[in-house]
Amino acid sequence: MSDQKYDVIIIGGGPGGYVAAIRAAQLGLKTACVEKRGTLGGTCLNVGCLPSKALLQSSEKFHEAKDNFTDHGIHLSDLKIDVKAMISRKNDIVSKLVKGIEGLFKKNKVDYYQAAGKILEANKVEITPLDGSEAQVLDSTYIIIATGSEVTPLPTVAIDEKVILSSTGALDLEKIPEHLVVIGGGVIGLEMGSIWKRLGAKVTVVEFLDKITPTMDQDVSKEFLKVLKKQGLEFKLGHKVTAAEVKGEKATLSVEPAKGGETETIDCDNVLVAIGRRPYVDGLGLDAVGVKRNDRGFIEVDEFFETSVEGIYAIGDCIPGPMLAHKAEEDGVACVEMLAGQAGHVDYNLVPSIVYTWPEVASVGKTEQELKDASIAYSVGKFPFMANSRARATGESDGFVKILADKTTDRVLGVHILGPNAGDMIHECAMAMAFGGSSEDIARTCHGHPTYNEAVKEAALAVAKRTINL
Repeated sequence: MSDQKYDVIIIGGGPGGYVAAIRAAQLGLKTACVEKRGTLGGTCLNVGCLPSKALLQSSEKFHEAKDNFTDHGIHLSDLKIDVKAMISRKNDIVSKLVKGIEGLFKKNKVDYYQAAGKILEANKVEITPLDGSEAQVLDSTYIIIATGSEVTPLPTVAIDEKVILSSTGALDLEKIPEHLVVIGGGVIGLEMGSIWKRLGAKVTVVEFLDKITPTMDQDVSKEFLKVLKKQGLEFKLGHKVTAAEVKGEKATLSVEPAKGGETETIDCDNVLVAIGRRPYVDGLGLDAVGVKRNDRGFIEVDEFFETSVEGIYAIGDCIPGPMLAHKAEEDGVACVEMLAGQAGHVDYNLVPSIVYTWPEVASVGKTEQELKDASIAYSVGKFPFMANSRARATGESDGFVKILADKTTDRVLGVHILGPNAGDMIHECAMAMAFGGSSEDIARTCHGHPTYNEAVKEAALAVAKRTINL
């Protein structure tokens, strides 16, 4: 016999799960959230997005003081970095944000179970509390799986979180490595590599492909690589790591060309394995209840987020689509709104993607290659930050804004920004695209002066070849 009856049980308390739980409760559904980490917020808040942004800011401040203050007539002596204090600040930020979500659960009357959840059938979830108390079964009309993702392992490189690290371990290093090798030239590897490079480490990025950030618009990717090299990161593109040997507190990697060739070795203090993430669904009992997954392990869902089993739904990183926290949040809101009889919808073409290096990289919509592959005729407008007065005044002139617009209708199809505060700037473009806006609409919208966002306006003007400041 079940101990509790709910309208919705959500398994997973990350960005998708906790947001879905709060929205479901707002809609009047009796809601429970089951999370086995012991803290809410998922990977993003605990060991991902938020702690990495805290460290990125700390490293940016150190870099500014060390390398850029003299340009402003500010002179410092005996500059030091206290890694333990930096990590402590990061942990304090995470702790406060976690408690904030717990407060939101209480405010919205969401029942929170610190437990592992397993689906027994379409309307029953067995929960095993973390405190060792007796397992119980919860009844629910609907079940939503929001268990997120985990680090994709590299068979030739075993993670020990001491010398060979995942992104989790790289957030808690007790000292600055002399040499850090990052395996993978994607977003996570480049962000983490940037942190430790600014703090003084030598950073070498080993990437299997002949380019970094492969899903990024290639104009941006190529310029991004140049900027990172200028900052001192080293790259071995078109290479793979075939073996790793740990001796004491050091590692030796065997590296060879991806297409075959002579093997070389790289000695380093730490290795970060950052080749991607995969859906995390272990222990949920999916196979037993008949929930289907695709060949990459993602749970298959329909347009209502329902799985192959009636009454069981899934959202976020464990289903196909961008593996981003804000995408998971939108999934969660749309899913529960539909369960409550409302309309819910997520336009995955309008999910912004952001890399929080400095300068930042942000994009929304289609890349040039995607438009070419779809045989869509388009126009391009580009404007460099070198010609933006605010960027020149702040010394942040690397990068550009690139707008892709339909050649016939002028509707904006994609926007790609490499530059200062790109992650904030991209949202005016996403909003314009959400309302079917044209490059002309952006170009005729008054932008404050002097701001970085004027580069967006100028790129929109460039679509019609009528920039003012270039």
